[in-house]
Amino acid sequence: MPIHAELLRHATKRPEKPAVVIDGRSLSYGELYSRAGAIYRFIQARSNHRSFDLPGVEKLVAVSLGNHIAFAEYFVAATALANACAVIDPMMPAERIERIVERLAPHLLVVDDAASPSAEIGRSLGIPVIVAGAEPFGLAATGDGLPADADGIFLIGFTSGTTAEPKAYYRSCEQWRRSLDRGRLVFELQDAPSTLCPGALAHGLALYALVEALDAGATFHSVGKWDAGAVARILSSGIERLVAVPTHIAGIARAWTGAPMDSLRDVLTAGAKLNLNEVESMRRLFPKARIREYYGASEIGFMTVSTLAGGATDFPIDRVGQAYPGVEISIRDPEGNDVGADVPGTIFVNSDLIANGYLWGDDGQAFRVTPAGATVGDLGEIDENGMLRVIGRAGGMMITGGNNVYPAEVESALKTCAGVEDAVVFGLPDAYYGQRIVAVVSGEATDAKMLAEHCAGRLARFKIPRQFHHIDAWPMTSSGKIARGQVEASVISGDGLVLRLSA
Repeated sequence: MPIHAELLRHATKRPEKPAVVIDGRSLSYGELYSRAGAIYRFIQARSNHRSFDLPGVEKLVAVSLGNHIAFAEYFVAATALANACAVIDPMMPAERIERIVERLAPHLLVVDDAASPSAEIGRSLGIPVIVAGAEPFGLAATGDGLPADADGIFLIGFTSGTTAEPKAYYRSCEQWRRSLDRGRLVFELQDAPSTLCPGALAHGLALYALVEALDAGATFHSVGKWDAGAVARILSSGIERLVAVPTHIAGIARAWTGAPMDSLRDVLTAGAKLNLNEVESMRRLFPKARIREYYGASEIGFMTVSTLAGGATDFPIDRVGQAYPGVEISIRDPEGNDVGADVPGTIFVNSDLIANGYLWGDDGQAFRVTPAGATVGDLGEIDENGMLRVIGRAGGMMITGGNNVYPAEVESALKTCAGVEDAVVFGLPDAYYGQRIVAVVSGEATDAKMLAEHCAGRLARFKIPRQFHHIDAWPMTSSGKIARGQVEASVISGDGLVLRLSA
């Protein structure tokens, strides 16, 4: 990993400072460095026999941990020198975990429970399994520390796409080192602000937040299991920086009934576009915080960043910002031509933060690297000031009455309606229109006619949903995003999760 030198510096200078705090359990920088060193030596003693060939990687460790206090020490150890770590979400369906572990054939599989599906899968495949917290080896601060930072592959991550099979992308130390150096300046982390990220560490947003906090010498806070009330109480204890997806922030706002949290100076969010209601809610809850969002992808890294509140200039709410430093963005047509300003097309990126590629799962529809740049298939347009608006993912386009409609545009319109907390839009088969547009909303808004009239003032007639539903609580993925497929399935099945609204 590209931060071992920084970890040594922090462990030497301030060994007692908490590095990671999860559910009240704390791991200091001194403990993190020494325990990671012991784990690294254990890894190095393992046999080199593996069936999966990853160029330049000597040892591959798979970590299938939840938000466990040991996650950081195993991740640090597993990414030292010429080693790499595959981070597997333990909440994935067991059959997906099995396919991943079988394909990677790692030297070691780290789990948080000996009876977990991941542990059972590892044992059935003959992979050595280690239970974090019940190590069969000593973690005392003895022996040498960690080796110096090395170049090459250090991370294998997994991202969903157009197929049920998770795509396996890989990242190099050089890419993340550049990203960390740039981000320290962009997000002003030089004074190591205490950071809370309640998301799953197996996902990109939280994993990167953990690494950038450790790189800066900050204390990283999280929770073992998402609980809006518990997260709100931790935030109110004096946390300076929050990194979270919008649905988590909305949950915090609903759960907290105390005074505004004046200690928070920065809120950084990604994963879904913030709407005006969400920004205003955060202004009230975090009155002294600068509210920023970024747009990016696991395979491409940061693409844009914007300040929606608390900056010298607040960016328009319907844009995701201007290009991140060192990033060039262009909008291109199907032939690869730059279409210029205010014309929709596919978003392409040129930067030095782009992932190396996929180990497997490349369906040719998601992450592509071309002479024009890299793309994950997102559609958008850039205005004359260089501000990017994301329209949606090409594969999510609906065709109704012969017209192309992107869910993100309709969702953005709905989210500006009073009483709407969040919205999911999708198309269902229709004998006349081809697809009819269906919207599911949460919040106090329960009048279909009012919702349709609100959309009529912001959207072309053919983009207005023909069917509205209400949901009390969204089903969530382990990364903190709305489980859109489950919402759509509930509308189709009529299982009671959603309620049809009448005009």
